[in-house]
Amino acid sequence: MKQDKERRIEPNTPSAQNSLAWTFDTAASAYEKMRPGYPSSLYQTIFDYIPLGKSSNAVEVGIGGGQATLPVLQTGCRLTAVEYGEHFSSLCRDKFSAYPDFSVITAKFEDVNFKPGTFDFVFSASAFHWIQEETGYKKVFSMLRSGGAFARFANHPFGDKGNPKLREEIQKLYAIYMNSSSAPAEYTESAAKARADTAYQYGFCDVKYELFQRTRTFSAKEYTALLGTYSDHISLEENIRTKFFSEIEKTINKFGGKITIYDTIDLQLARKP
Repeated sequence: MKQDKERRIEPNTPSAQNSLAWTFDTAASAYEKMRPGYPSSLYQTIFDYIPLGKSSNAVEVGIGGGQATLPVLQTGCRLTAVEYGEHFSSLCRDKFSAYPDFSVITAKFEDVNFKPGTFDFVFSASAFHWIQEETGYKKVFSMLRSGGAFARFANHPFGDKGNPKLREEIQKLYAIYMNSSSAPAEYTESAAKARADTAYQYGFCDVKYELFQRTRTFSAKEYTALLGTYSDHISLEENIRTKFFSEIEKTINKFGGKITIYDTIDLQLARKP
C-alpha cells in the first residue's frame, strides 16, 4: 500500500527528481485540497526554537499548495516562497494575497540567488527531499544569518493499522498495478534522528527533532482523490490509474467504506552558529 510518501512516492534520488518532480503541478488544485496541513504543536515547537515577528525574514522552499505557510505568515514576518510549479505559484499568490509581505519566486530553489547571511528562518515542508542533499543544506546554511534556523518537516502516512485485512488487500492491488511487492514500513524515530543529524555534516548546530502523530479517515472516493496527488500515481497511464483507483474504491467499500491513515510527522530543526 502506498503510505510512506517519502519512501515510495517521493524518493530522494536524482532519477526520481528528474522523472516525477513535474507531476505535482499538474494536480495543483487537488493537491491543495487533499494534502493535509501540519499540527499546531509542530509550529509551537518551531517558534519556541526560533521566535519570528515583523522584523524577521523567512524563505519557504517548495510551497506547493501552501499547507505549511499560514502559521508562519501569521507571525508577521516577511516570507518569500520558492516554488518550481507555475500553477502552485499562482494558487499561493491568490491564497495569501492578504499578506503584503508574502511573495513567490517561480523557479527551482537551486537556481535562485539569495544574498548570504540575510535570512532568519528557512523552512521546507514535504519538499526538501527533492533537492540534492549537499546542494540544499549548503545553500540554506549560506542564506541564514548567524543564529538563524532551518526547519525541515514532512508527513509520513501509514496504512490502516486498525484494519489489517484491508491493508493487505490494497497491497495486493499495488503489486498488480504498480509492481510493488511489499508494503513500506511505518516511519520510525531512528529515521527522524538520522535525518536530523544530517545537518551536522554541513556546519549546523543545536540540532533537534520531534515526532507528531495523528489519524485521518477517508471514504473510498476521498482516498483515491488523495492518491491522485502523489507523483507516481499521477504518472501512471490514465486507463491504468482509472482501473487501479476503481479497484481500491471497491476494496475499501467491501471493508466498511472507510479507511483510516496513521500519520507520523517528523520535524528537524538546526541552527547556524
